[in-house]
Parts: sequence; structure tokens; C-alpha cells
Amino acid sequence: MVDDALRAGPAIRRLRKRENLTQAAMASRLSISPSYLNLIERNQRPVSARVVMALVEQFDFDPRSMREDEAIGGLDGLARRFADERFADLAIDREELDEFLSTSPQAAAAFARLYDNAGPAGEAYQDPLDASRREIERWRNHFADLDREAEELADEMRLSRGDIGLALTERLRERHQLSVRILPREVLPDSLSRLDLHARQVQLSEMLGPASRNFQLALKIAQLEKADEIMSIAQGAKFDDEAARALFKRHLDGYFAAALLMPYSRFLRACDATGYDLPVLERRFSVSFEQLAHRLTTLQRVGQRGLPFFMVRLDRAGQFSKSFMGASTARFAGEEVSCPLWDAHRAFERAGELVVQYVSLDDAGEGQGGWLTMMRSVEGSGAPGDARFVVAVGVEAVLATELAQARGLSLRPADAQRIGPGCIRCYREGCPQRSLPPRGRKLHFDRMRRGTSPFEFGERQG
Repeated sequence: MVDDALRAGPAIRRLRKRENLTQAAMASRLSISPSYLNLIERNQRPVSARVVMALVEQFDFDPRSMREDEAIGGLDGLARRFADERFADLAIDREELDEFLSTSPQAAAAFARLYDNAGPAGEAYQDPLDASRREIERWRNHFADLDREAEELADEMRLSRGDIGLALTERLRERHQLSVRILPREVLPDSLSRLDLHARQVQLSEMLGPASRNFQLALKIAQLEKADEIMSIAQGAKFDDEAARALFKRHLDGYFAAALLMPYSRFLRACDATGYDLPVLERRFSVSFEQLAHRLTTLQRVGQRGLPFFMVRLDRAGQFSKSFMGASTARFAGEEVSCPLWDAHRAFERAGELVVQYVSLDDAGEGQGGWLTMMRSVEGSGAPGDARFVVAVGVEAVLATELAQARGLSLRPADAQRIGPGCIRCYREGCPQRSLPPRGRKLHFDRMRRGTSPFEFGERQG
């Protein structure tokens, strides 16, 4: 997969003004023509690697400043914020947002900061879970240093297709003098695991399946051996609320554990070799479907990228309890609720079965042809029968033609199931599945006729 061209005109223009240079003078120092620099500053030409190196050599310049839009999640992060019902009457489309972000990234970042710190009535507010998710989004859920260290540790432990649980248990015993003990449910009624330093034990609930036991052991290794590295990343995040930092750190602990169970290079080779065959990958790495789904969103190593998957977990009410976008453009997965026309909801009634569906958005623009989505119901960890969710992963259909789960499935745009971002933000007319009217639209009432949809509407209010 090729990265998008780097267009960083505003950052280059600010640097030139900071140095008090004309375009001709700066172009001379960069060994390019003034006209080319002018096109770069206007975002009509990408910044080449040679120009980036010249900027670093000639000026006190941090190349990361050219990706400042990533701090707000790029175009999709901005679109998610503008999808708020308070802006529904403005009819702002993605093309307009793209222009805003590319020409005025700092203004876009300022808007995002104000939006993120304002509650529904405009009061100062920051939800710690949202703040943590935004930080994960800023990293695109890829932490290269943790991947590298997990891979090195997996090699050191010689983790392979054998009994991974035994290798993890031995690591805890030899390195940390900790034994692993499985305890009855009544002893750990409300816990999945517990570290008892007095007894020198890692205690696991008997209700955990093999994959969850392995993950809990890998999680303990992450917390015991990589605490400093993980805390360093967590401390680098700008949070106003320490609860958000704690949630972010918890995500990083789990990230390392998953990377230990599914080492990057070996996992990516298996993905390529099997056509990302999800059931095969589950068994090959002895992981659960949910653990596998998490890992698929992280494959963004420079020079060794996987496909850009997204992952969500939803409950029966259609609420997303987890949402990891990675490098995906599937903005419908970043909403608070899902569309009932998406077969993720059907997966609840098809326990354990992998449900596959090709979907696209009603307002999908050019280059957004749809996504191949794969869903399966899962039980809450350590609570079989007490809690049930659906985990869904998806990738752009144009990239999915060779995937195992796409075999025999038509990926022609005309065959996609059209879905929306949830009823109150969806403007699809005549949908019989609609539960609520869309915000910002005038409702129509006809005394002589009753339509198939409970709500009929017209132009935007305003």
C-alpha cells in the first residue's frame, strides 16, 4: 500500500515566514525553483523526500510538523467532529473539509481542540474515554517501538506454534519467580486475573478460555518488563485528565501483549500467505477473534505495511464499546451508534458464525467505494452467557479482492449494501428501517398518504 502524497504547504509557508525569507530566497536554499516552492505552499505539489532532507539540513525543522493533521485524526477525524448534529444545517461536505484541513491545518486543529473540550451545551468537558481514543487515533494505533520490543522478546522466548501458554508461564517463573494458578469462579467472582505478590502468584479465573489466559499472562509480562517504555509513551500524551492517561496506558499494555502473541513480521507473513483468512489466523496464533481484530488495525510499520483494517465492538443496542480506526477511512465505524442495515446486528443471532457483508455509505464520495466487513459474536471475557458483543473488522473493498473471506462475493459497487452513520445523522430517504428522524431536516406530513418510512423529510432547516 502506497502512502498518500505528503502535502504540507502551510507548514512550509510558516517556516519561510519564521525565517523572514522570500519564496525566491528559500527556493534557492532548497535548490528548487521559486515556482515549484509556490506550488508546494499552495498544496498543489507534494513535498518530495529530497525537499524534506533539504529542509532538515538548511533549517531547524522537524519533519513531524508536516503531519500536524494527524493530531486530529486527519480528514476522517475532522469529518467525525463536523458530523455533529449542531452543524447539520450547514451542509459541509468532505471536499470542503479537505480544503479546510489542507489550507489551514492549525485553524482546523484549533476547531478540533475547542470541539473536543466542549460538552453538548458548550460547557468545559473532556470525556476520558474519548480523550484516550483520540490519542490512539493520533498514533493510528501503531506503536512501532512496542512492536519491535515485543518481536525481540518473542524471539528470545522462542514463541512459536507450540504451547504458547507454557512458554509464558515459564517466563513468569524464571524471570519473576511467579507461578500461575487457576482459581475457581467463587474465589475470583469479579476478576479475570490478579497478581498476588505475597503468594508470588499470577491468579487466573477458571472462566477464561485458553486464548484469554494466554493474553492475561502476556499482559502481566508487559506490565512487569515493559512498564518504563509504556509509561514513557503514556506520559508523552497531552491529557487534562489522568483517567484518560490511565486508559491510554491500559491500551498500550494490551497492545504489547497482543504484539507478543502475534509478533509483527511473522504475523504479517501469515496474513499475506493465507489471504488474511481470519479463522486460520486465530488458530495459528492461538488467539481469540477479538484479539485478532485488534491486531489487524496495527499493521502500519514503515516498509512493511499490512492492509488498513478498522475494528469495532458493539452491543445489542448498536453502541460501539470499542472503535479502532488504524489507517482505515471507514468513518461510519467512528460513530457512536451503527446503522441497523449493517449485518453486524445479525451476527448476534448467528453465534460463532463469521458473517461477511460488503457495505458502502450513502454519501460516499469518490474513492470511497465501500468496505468488506466481517463480523462474529463474542462473549464477554470470563463471563460466558452473561455478556455478548459483536466484533467487526473491515477493509476497503478495492483492497479486499484477494482476501479469503471475499471469495465468491461480488465486490461491484452496485452490489454493496448502502448504510448510514446512524439514523439521526443519516439523510437516506425512504428507509423502512429508520427509527429516528434525521437532525436538521424539516419533516413532511401528508394526511392523504402514509409512506413505508415512519419519517419523511425535505431540505435542511436554516
